[in-house]
Amino acid sequence: MRIGIPLETLPGENRVAVVPETINRAKKLGFEFVVQSGAGLKASHTDEAYTKVGAQIVPSAREAFAADVVLKVQPPRQSDGGHEIDLMQEGSVLIAFLHGGRDEDVVQRLAARRVTAFAMELIPRTSRAQKMDALSSMSTVAGYKAALIAAGSLGRFFPLFMTAAGTLTPARVFVLGAGVAGLQAIATSRRLGAVVEAFDVRPAVKEEVQSLGASFVQLELTHESQQDKGGYAKEMSAEEQQKERELVAEHVTSSDVVITTANVPGRRAPTLITAATVAKMKPGSVIVDLAAESGGNCELTEPGETIVQNDVVIHGPMNLAASLPAHASQMYSRNVIALVQHIVKDGRLALDFADDIVHDTCISGQDGAFIQGVPQAVQS
Repeated sequence: MRIGIPLETLPGENRVAVVPETINRAKKLGFEFVVQSGAGLKASHTDEAYTKVGAQIVPSAREAFAADVVLKVQPPRQSDGGHEIDLMQEGSVLIAFLHGGRDEDVVQRLAARRVTAFAMELIPRTSRAQKMDALSSMSTVAGYKAALIAAGSLGRFFPLFMTAAGTLTPARVFVLGAGVAGLQAIATSRRLGAVVEAFDVRPAVKEEVQSLGASFVQLELTHESQQDKGGYAKEMSAEEQQKERELVAEHVTSSDVVITTANVPGRRAPTLITAATVAKMKPGSVIVDLAAESGGNCELTEPGETIVQNDVVIHGPMNLAASLPAHASQMYSRNVIALVQHIVKDGRLALDFADDIVHDTCISGQDGAFIQGVPQAVQS
């Protein structure tokens, strides 16, 4: 089975779907790899590095997309040579981040091309799927970079400093949301020496927060049902949301840095920091809103932009994982090859739709029909 690795064409995307290290391991399982020239350069992997592990370098995207299985980071898109899906073989397989199948044009093109497509962001949060969980891998990168962005924007040190000029107090960091990104933001901020508090509606994460040396801020109304079976936060009632905003505002206004990571899958990110709260923050404070891509946790966030409001710096970063391409690609590569190994047996695609990993991630089937999660031909 031939696996194609095309060059990512989305502006600002520096990752590559598979790195040489992973190819070296996967070739022992009988896979052959075709890599478009230059695909790994922005992630610090040369064509020579790929050829050393036995991959074939091809000059064009057409040759990479002609493989039996195509592995990408971003969804296929329109380019100068036409739409990338049109370069794929009928009946082939695509694995990438696909926005959960929400892009109607991409889904229709995949169905028309009879491509079996798997969305990496739909990997279930279960122990057996953990090695395929690319969303968690990329959230690790985002949480780490969020703390660095905050430290670079704040006009003061993060750690406590004892100097000849006297003692300088540490920065106070407040992290909203203690999922993978939030926990990494906590850990990185603590390593930099900040005093860290964290808030999450799920009481189950309290021990994780405290194990990293941060204080856990808890809403009295929270209970175990605020967490769904996948470990994500559920949407709260109007009363709970109001109490949450009041509690958050109290801690936001006393902090030097606020890092927000709160998302509810399939919905707009909850607004946790209002414009009125920003107006009460200390001059020079920093907000890094990791929910910017889904609307933002701060009312004033502008996705993809850094703005200043009331002397508060508000970052709305997009695709932060691409800003650390070497390690982000390494982690994604391991995730995506683990999924390939899961769905390919003896060199052939072997799909079991009773398997939650297959059922939850497949958004397009070879019969040309599409039903979210399950190709129509195999539905009972």
